Amino acid sequence: MADLEDLLVKTSRTFALSIPQLPGETRRQVTLGYLLLRIADTLEDAAVWRREQRVEALLGFAELLDEEAVAAGSGAGPLVEAWRRRPPTRHEGYLELLEATDEVLSAHAALEPAARTVIGRHVRRTSVGMAHIVARADRDGEVRLAGIPELRDYCYVVAGIVGEMLTELFLLGAPLAPAAEALRRRAATFGEALQLVNILKDAAEDAVEGRTFIPTARERAAAFELARADLEVAGEYVAQLQRAGAPRGYLGFTALPVRLAWATLDRVEKEGPGSKLTRPEVAALVTALHDDLDAGQPAAGASGR
Repeated sequence: MADLEDLLVKTSRTFALSIPQLPGETRRQVTLGYLLLRIADTLEDAAVWRREQRVEALLGFAELLDEEAVAAGSGAGPLVEAWRRRPPTRHEGYLELLEATDEVLSAHAALEPAARTVIGRHVRRTSVGMAHIVARADRDGEVRLAGIPELRDYCYVVAGIVGEMLTELFLLGAPLAPAAEALRRRAATFGEALQLVNILKDAAEDAVEGRTFIPTARERAAAFELARADLEVAGEYVAQLQRAGAPRGYLGFTALPVRLAWATLDRVEKEGPGSKLTRPEVAALVTALHDDLDAGQPAAGASGR
């Protein structure tokens, strides 16, 4: 059986830091949700594949998460064999995850029904949405968004839905009903904020791989402004969790990416795309977060920072 924790470490940086903070069953649920989404993301980003092959792979993967397919134990064997013949990436961790698709699906099928339904529904929505985005690419497979509205639509598909999935898992795992409406209202923006920062940071690398999310300098300035506004909402999301008495792990899991995103956004604005936080800087942010949690201070920091 695949080691889910090992796959998490090999395929993520930020989530490998934040997911272990989650309590009990929620930790396993979010780990599986992340790994399934990482499979979909790898298929979407498969620049070496033709557009049609990426669409087919995403839709085929989405079908495996249908409740009837899960109940029937439908395997990913034929899909994985096709991926093996022409790998969609050179990233060793992602390739190892693709090879373990059946095992990840089996672990997902073994979750309690409510969590399994939440994860399956949202990962399917993301996978199908990604397929529609790829289908609009040019014949060379290059994805070029026209402006901020299309950028926001893209961010919703790949990250806003993730924020919604996480929120529903949090509500299953802890008595947060009084805060449910406020959390759901901010959930998609929480995801959009983190995705926008990644897009701004990775703009140069994305362009090399045939993805242009922000085509002009004017739209880039607007994207920075939108990212700041979204991060304020993301901070409010964390604050709602904190006021509702959410488990400490929920606060660490949500606040750390927000703090990292603020620091990364500042770095990218000063130094340009490709700029990253150093490991000591990340470690300092982690320590500061836990110090604030120990002292009962706002988890997201003042004004989201």
